[in-house]
Amino acid sequence: MTVTSPPTSDDDRQVKRGITALRDTAGVDLAFGGVVVRGRHAQLTEFTGNSTNALSGLTLGFGMGLGGKVVALHRPIAVNDYANSKQISHHYDLMVAAEGIHAVVAAPVVVNRTVRAVMYGAVRRSVALGDRTVDAVMGAARDLEQNMAVRDDVLRRLDALNEPTEGAGPPDSPVAPRWETIREAYAELRILAQQLTDDDLRDRVAGVCDTLAGAGAPAPRYLSTLSSLSSRELDVLSCVALGRTNADVADELGLRAETVKSYLRSAMRRLGCHSRMETVVAARRLGLLP
Repeated sequence: MTVTSPPTSDDDRQVKRGITALRDTAGVDLAFGGVVVRGRHAQLTEFTGNSTNALSGLTLGFGMGLGGKVVALHRPIAVNDYANSKQISHHYDLMVAAEGIHAVVAAPVVVNRTVRAVMYGAVRRSVALGDRTVDAVMGAARDLEQNMAVRDDVLRRLDALNEPTEGAGPPDSPVAPRWETIREAYAELRILAQQLTDDDLRDRVAGVCDTLAGAGAPAPRYLSTLSSLSSRELDVLSCVALGRTNADVADELGLRAETVKSYLRSAMRRLGCHSRMETVVAARRLGLLP
């Protein structure tokens, strides 16, 4: 057994949110979990519904106990009688007994084939876990996987945009080979931002999008009531600027095609334009799009 101080990885806040929501969703007495270090050792740092600190800070050996085995096998496991289960090792029985846990299900959070966290739902009664409980824990793990994958993608794109660019000039100039890449990244960041559950990261992405949008404007950015666009109109227009069809944009943004048309018509009206590409050009001149 190893007890350590809580990890400080970027995954912590995501896990904490997931654990907080899991207890009510799964209908369990307690929910807990934590990040996995180097794909091998789960650290139990997040709890809701616990009555002791017996498990707090515990680092599970690879393949040991329920969580360690879940990490090793990359799949969920449920046991209805932890103390007597033959599916797992019993390295942590004293801590589990101190918390009064009987039945428990654990699910790995796997992103790009690496276990990034483990989530548990447990009850203090000697009862068989129902499908609803098991499915709820597995569903929470899948949701966390999606959130982490989106966050990873956003951070990767932000890092790529921070790479130094040689010979960068205004949009469409011969010395600006990365502008199309920047425009694609801008559109993708706007799409991904809608899926982020991390408020701080969402604000950071919004700031980067604003910076990218104004970077290609030939004059200092100026906006009036008539020329400003709503966030959704910018989402749509950023995709249209990449040559996407209305159906493509609807699929990217999770909207109906008619809704996309409505946002596009509104943007055209606000900017005094009569075609899709005329609207894109006008938005770029105003510093609304990169």
